[in-house]
Amino acid sequence: MHKSQTNSARTRNIIKRGIVATTALAAVAGAVAPGVAVAAPAGAVAAAVGIGTTDTQRVDAAAVVHLDPTPDVLLLSDHDFIHALWQKARDAGETLQNVRLAAEDAMISESADDHVRFIATGIHEAYELDKQREKAKADAERAAREAKSQVLIAVGIPSSPDLLGLSDDNFIRAVMKHEAAGPEVRDAAAKALAGDAAAWQEFIKNGAREAHQRDVANELKELEQKNREEAERRKELAARKNAAALFGITPSEAMLTLSDDNFIRELLRSAAGAQGTELYAAAQKAVLSSNPADWKEFIHAGAEQAYKRDDEARSKRIADANRKLALQIQAAAEKTGVNPNLVAAAKKALAGSDEDVARFLKEDSQYRAKRQSLQAAAAKLSGWYVRQSSVDAGEGFIAPVDPKDKQADREDATWVVVPALANQAGCYSFESARKPGYYLIQKDRRVRLAASDNSTQFRKDATWCARKALSGSGTSFESASLPGRWLRQYQGDLYAADKSGKNRYDAEKDFAQDATWKVSSPLAR
Repeated sequence: MHKSQTNSARTRNIIKRGIVATTALAAVAGAVAPGVAVAAPAGAVAAAVGIGTTDTQRVDAAAVVHLDPTPDVLLLSDHDFIHALWQKARDAGETLQNVRLAAEDAMISESADDHVRFIATGIHEAYELDKQREKAKADAERAAREAKSQVLIAVGIPSSPDLLGLSDDNFIRAVMKHEAAGPEVRDAAAKALAGDAAAWQEFIKNGAREAHQRDVANELKELEQKNREEAERRKELAARKNAAALFGITPSEAMLTLSDDNFIRELLRSAAGAQGTELYAAAQKAVLSSNPADWKEFIHAGAEQAYKRDDEARSKRIADANRKLALQIQAAAEKTGVNPNLVAAAKKALAGSDEDVARFLKEDSQYRAKRQSLQAAAAKLSGWYVRQSSVDAGEGFIAPVDPKDKQADREDATWVVVPALANQAGCYSFESARKPGYYLIQKDRRVRLAASDNSTQFRKDATWCARKALSGSGTSFESASLPGRWLRQYQGDLYAADKSGKNRYDAEKDFAQDATWKVSSPLAR
C-alpha cells in the first residue's frame, strides 16, 4: 500500500475511534446538540393536489418561458406546473432570473392561493422585471458602442467596425496611438489605462472628449495671441463638432457653416433615433427659442449637459434593476436556508455601491458566494466537517478542520451548494470547491466524490433534498435517488442511510443526530 494511503487510513481509523469515544462520553454526559436554525425548504411540504388555474392562465404563463402547453402539461397540479415553468426559466439563464426566483418562492409556499397567484399574475410581474433589466442592459451596451463612436468623431479619428469592436482598454490604446490625439488626450488615455474597468469606461464616456476640448483650448490660447478672429472661428467649429459627436454625427463642411438654429435642426433631423432622450429634448427646446443666445448656449454647453443627464439616467435604470434582482436573490437564498454565505454576500453588495451590486450579480461571483461547509450538528462533534480526500478515492467522511489548516484541507471541506442537478425544487447538489465538476453523490449507499457524467442517474445520485432537521435544529438531507435515505455520518464515514438496521450504517441508535447538519461559513472562500 502506498505510504500516503497508509497514513490516510491510519488517520481515518483515529477519527473513527475518536467519534466512538466522544459518542460514548456524550451519552453518559447527556450532551445536547445546539445547532443553528435553518428554514425548511420547498421539498419539506407536500405539493398541492388540485388545479386552481384556468387553461388560459396556464397557456399565458407557459408563453413567458416558452414552455409547450401540451395536454399533459395542462393537467399537472398547480405546484407541478410551476415546477415545469421553473425548469424552463432556469434553462434560460440570466434573462429569466426574476421569473426563476419567483417560481422558487411559489414552490416553497404551502398555500394553494400562492400557487394560483404565481401562475395568474406573479410570473408576468417577474417577467416585467426581467424585461426591464434586459432592456437596461441592452441600452447600456448600445450606449457604450455609441460612446466609442463619439470619441472617434470628437477627436477626429476615422471610425471603423474594427475600432468600435475593440475591448475598452484596447480601444483606448488605439485612440492614444492615433496621430489625431493631442497631448491631453494621450495623457488622459494613459491615466485611464493605469486604472480599472470603471476608469476605462469613464474615459470613453467623457474623458476623451473633455481631454480633446482641453487640447483645442490650448491650441486656441496660443492662436488667440496671434489671430483672435481665427481663434474664435476654430472655437465655434470645435463646439459644433463636439455637439455633433454627442448625436453620433460626423458633420459635413456644409453643415458646419449653417447658422446656429439650422445647425441644431440638422442635428435633430440626422439623429431621429435619439428621440426620447434628454439630448434630443434639449435640442428641440433650443431650436424652438427665438433667442440666438439659447442656440449658442446649447451648442457650447447645453448638449454636453443633456448628454450627461442621459448617461446618469441610464446608469440609474441599470442600478435599480440590479438592486431589485440582488434583493430577490437574497430573499430566495434566505428562504432555502442552505446558502447563508450567498445571503451575506448579497447584503454586503447591497450595502455598497452600484458597482458592488453589479460585481455580485456576475455569474462567477454568485457561484463563489454559494460556497458553504457542512458541519456535524452534534455538540460532541463541533468543528467536524463533511470532507473528502483524493487518497481515500474521494470517499466522504467527517473530520475536524480548522480555518487555519492548509488551503487544500479547507477546500476539501468546502462545497458549492448549487440547485439540484436533477432539477428538483427544494433540492441541491454539493460541488467540490477543490475539484469543480465533481459532486457529492451516493453510490451503492456510500457517499463519495465523483465527476459528473451528465447522465440522468448521476444527476439523481448527486441530488440531496433539504428537509427540516431530524434532530434539534439544522438541516437534514434526503437522497433524491434513494428516497427515505439520508446523508448520515456513521463512525466517521458518510452514507445514504435509514434506520432500518439492514446494514450497520442503518443503525437506529443516534440516527437522527447523525443525519443532521449545520450549514456553516465556508472554510475556503
